[in-house]
Amino acid sequence: MNDAQITELLKKSKNVAVVGASTNPDKSSHKIPAYLLRSGFNIIPVHPKAEEIFGQRAYPSLQDIPVPVDIVDIFRPEPEIPDIAREAIAINAPVVWVQKGLKSQEAAQIAKDAGVTYFEDVCLGATVKRLGLGPDGDAK
Repeated sequence: MNDAQITELLKKSKNVAVVGASTNPDKSSHKIPAYLLRSGFNIIPVHPKAEEIFGQRAYPSLQDIPVPVDIVDIFRPEPEIPDIAREAIAINAPVVWVQKGLKSQEAAQIAKDAGVTYFEDVCLGATVKRLGLGPDGDAK
């Protein structure tokens, strides 16, 4: 996808489920979703134990989210990514976004086979910032 296509995709995406959202404000898995929230996205934290993160209700799994999800943003170890991609497909999420530093050929193939848009090793927050879709501030 080129930048214009990514911009359009992000402009039409509202609900972002963040798998691996952290309650620790020092972690990237907290800072980046918080930045996305400030950028106008509805952040849906997915965390097995937390009840709330960023002032948003957290859910133990993607299947527990009661609204349609536009993007599943993944902050989990690489061995978990294929199963999360399968879960994203099961809830009909059209986009799977794997954060910077993470890759999975298996998940990429799963997404491709399902016709789901797949990004990996790219920071969603940094992309939003680079494309001018967020507020001023550091997405890191």
